[in-house]
Amino acid sequence: MILALDIGNTNITIGVYDDKELLFVSRMATDCSRMEDQYAIELRDILEIYDIRIKDIEGAVISSVVPPVNEYIVRAIKKLTNVEPICVGCNTKTNITIDEERKEMVGADLIVGCVAAAKIYDGPCIVLDMGTATTLVVLDRNKKMLGGAIVPGVGISMDALTRKTAQLPSISLQPPKHAIGGDTIECMRSGILLGTACMIDGMIDKMEEELGEKCSLIATGGLSREIVPLCRHKIHFCDILLLEGLRTIYEDNK
Repeated sequence: MILALDIGNTNITIGVYDDKELLFVSRMATDCSRMEDQYAIELRDILEIYDIRIKDIEGAVISSVVPPVNEYIVRAIKKLTNVEPICVGCNTKTNITIDEERKEMVGADLIVGCVAAAKIYDGPCIVLDMGTATTLVVLDRNKKMLGGAIVPGVGISMDALTRKTAQLPSISLQPPKHAIGGDTIECMRSGILLGTACMIDGMIDKMEEELGEKCSLIATGGLSREIVPLCRHKIHFCDILLLEGLRTIYEDNK
């Protein structure tokens, strides 16, 4: 069995694979104040909840955008399972090509998402990840990472809107019934959710125009499940895209 962890700014997504079968998905909070033993205890408890025996874990793979947490997670996994995790970086062997001049600037999460997308699609594609930040990354038909765009995530935008205004409330992000909101809450839902969907549609149009061809579109993370149906483009939603990318990378590097 393989333990896969995607360390994001807000959450750590955890999955265990038995060959190509994903046995479960769980999450725990990303906390830079925790030490290795604390992470080891929480990981142990999660594995026990899903009836995974620690002795059956024969490998581990990690992607992270939070460097301060990496060392503690690696130590926790080694202490718990006695295996050395593969930590995804710009020099990790993958099925995609990254420009040599930009390698050091590419986040592990972007690499992992593109690895999974390249396995799913033969032609050019755009990978969207709607987490703490919303990222769009373009792969050409030769599976080369061309670059993309980074914008504030829906949660960050919502937080800024409510914190910096005196009368706008915190709201649940339910899909709006109309673009023209009838009250404050509907106006906020329209602006945040429909506005994000329109931004994504517009960015896809611009990226396809620059690339000169249509792309396959795939989205994961955060509120993408709610945003994707509001978009004009046909976007495939895959909640476990990064875990699938981690599994692929592990198989290519074990």
